[in-house]
Amino acid sequence: MIATILFFVAGLILLIGGAELLVRGASELAGRLGMTPLVIGLTVVAFGTSAPELAISLQSGIAGEDALLLGNVIGSNIFNVLFILGISAILIPLVVSKNLIKLDVPLMIGASIMLYFFAWDGVISRIEGGILFVSLLSYIGYLVYDARKQYHTKSKEKNAQAEASSRYWVWDIVFVLFGFILLVVGARWLVNGAVTFAEYLGVSSLVVGLTIVAAGTSLPEIATSVLASIKGERDLAVGNIVGSNLFNIMCIVGLTAIVLPDGITVQPGVVGFDIPVMIAASIVCLPIFITGKLISRWEGIFFLGYYIAFTAYLILTATEHHLLSYFNAAMGWFVLPMTLMTGLFMLVREWKNGTKKI
Repeated sequence: MIATILFFVAGLILLIGGAELLVRGASELAGRLGMTPLVIGLTVVAFGTSAPELAISLQSGIAGEDALLLGNVIGSNIFNVLFILGISAILIPLVVSKNLIKLDVPLMIGASIMLYFFAWDGVISRIEGGILFVSLLSYIGYLVYDARKQYHTKSKEKNAQAEASSRYWVWDIVFVLFGFILLVVGARWLVNGAVTFAEYLGVSSLVVGLTIVAAGTSLPEIATSVLASIKGERDLAVGNIVGSNLFNIMCIVGLTAIVLPDGITVQPGVVGFDIPVMIAASIVCLPIFITGKLISRWEGIFFLGYYIAFTAYLILTATEHHLLSYFNAAMGWFVLPMTLMTGLFMLVREWKNGTKKI
């Protein structure tokens, strides 16, 4: 047990150091390549910080732990939106890019819904995994094409300045790659320690995947987004989360379904509860992002509160606690209706403000 605790602490240290290197390298690389921090956050940083999820999901699928695999992906996406964006916004309100609202968040919602329909029959087949993975490649291709197109429209002075600083690119790439390595190793040590604790407590693999493993593999996103928001790289902080969620669904689920001979087996509870919660967490982003194009501190508290409620539900369900019925009643009759009314009010207010400006 002492060794487990030591690995856990060492993993946390590696995560913090890796996040520092990753944010520094990615931010500098964005400027030198003519790409915005948002594009870097949606691609390089997001996919790099999701590497632990990919490694663990592939290992889980090969070992026949499909519940752990899906629990990791779904739990990570819920954790990314509700917990990480919540914490980041509480620290510093996050400005949301227009491109993120128009393209990336709707795509995240669409990918979540697509996963729901693919999982409906109890199996995510190889063909369905291929569709998810090809969709990801198309998305990356569009982002890179659009970023390069904008880059070539810049002034000659800026291009010349970028060429003059090209000798420093190698250090930016070294920072990014070394940051990735530290993040992956650190997350792996943390997850191993967390899983050991979970097994000691006798929790099911699906619950472990939705909570401990999901939180553990999302620690790179926590470190990267929080550090990016503190450093003022707010596009990078938000883009990292949205890009990571897209990567989790399209690449991790898609690639794992392709690799496994029989695809991914889906438990009824995943389709009945867990994926719908992930979809709801994605949809709730849209009205919040649209209204004022800012994630304020109170909205961050709102996100964080919902994650606490989700985790409480999983714990109460796993332990078959007598308070579960009261919790369900409170969520169904008060919290969810109030959330829906607040979201509609925000959208109507934003629409009226937009109409007045016209």
